[in-house]
Amino acid sequence: MDTFSLARLHQLARAHIGKIFVLNGLQPYPPAKIKRIRAEPIDRGDDMSKAQVIHELGPPNAMRWEDWPVPGPGAGDVRLRHTAIGLNFADTYHRAGVSHPWPVPPCPVVIGFEGVGIVEGVGEGVTEFRNGDRVAYCIPPLGSYSEIRNYPADKLLHLPDGLGEREVAALLLKGITAQYLLHRTYAVQPGDTILVHAAAGGMGLILCQWAKALGATVVGTVSTGEKAEVARAAGCDHPVVRSRESFVDVVREVTDGEGCAVVYEAIGKDTLQQSLDSLRPMGVCAAYGHVSGPPDPVDIIQDLGRRGSLFITRPAIMHYVAKRGDLERTAHELFKAIADGILDANVNYEYALKDAVKAHEAIESGTTRGATVLIP
Repeated sequence: MDTFSLARLHQLARAHIGKIFVLNGLQPYPPAKIKRIRAEPIDRGDDMSKAQVIHELGPPNAMRWEDWPVPGPGAGDVRLRHTAIGLNFADTYHRAGVSHPWPVPPCPVVIGFEGVGIVEGVGEGVTEFRNGDRVAYCIPPLGSYSEIRNYPADKLLHLPDGLGEREVAALLLKGITAQYLLHRTYAVQPGDTILVHAAAGGMGLILCQWAKALGATVVGTVSTGEKAEVARAAGCDHPVVRSRESFVDVVREVTDGEGCAVVYEAIGKDTLQQSLDSLRPMGVCAAYGHVSGPPDPVDIIQDLGRRGSLFITRPAIMHYVAKRGDLERTAHELFKAIADGILDANVNYEYALKDAVKAHEAIESGTTRGATVLIP
């Protein structure tokens, strides 16, 4: 190739891709006009984390403990290393593909709403957090079933001094949910009678404790006599073993036939219609979960109108704390309730994160009581 050809190649290359080439030491231009470009590697902070990765939604063993790449934190994000992770029944919905208000991203995916950890890096524009801060979160984006992750700073909370990481991992999502259920979905008043399903579960125990502190009379459903005593110890005035007696009858008896002010419906398909039968006129059904499966469609005339102008709602955390101010205010009330001794975390089960399959099998068996946490 002659000098003219090399020169033409050089000209075309500069015009099209903006690069300067040095070809085999042949220099069609004087050396003084040649600039050698040295490519330096860009450290983007990429790291490899272990995580429970789902390649296809399904049963507990759909989760696989494997490597999961974590890029450096982007603008507005914080990188954190988990120290404790909350296990919530909604995680099983996401793993199995059960309908839920928050959709699951395409596989492969890491699930999990809730985590506590230590900040290891911040992205551009993040000023409220720094390396070493103890932090917690409980709303999407999903991804807490991992050792390390990035998370939006505007949804992250500082962990108050004096609160343990396992305690907060067990309480944050359930506690914030309880706060808005008891204060916003329906504002429980002293003297109200309320119905709490799955009263001995992690969520149910928190509802019982907090509602009792608000002055409510609590009727709670459970699956065994042993769980009835657990619920009673948490403030449930009238535990009902569903296989032995009708919770509708108990509610009517306790309220002299009127019905309860609100039912916190967590079971779904198996109990929704009976829950509506338990309500007083203009009562509220807060259907925040569906352990037995999504309920059948509700007929607003037959199911709500004729029963007494009832209200029904499917409350979800991401809507109640979508604004930063609501998130901070709700978390503040929760942290105060913990500090005041109103709420007990009830951490009865602890699994290594790598054993999350066993944890899911246990919680889906219906035999657990209280909260479960995963430890990376």
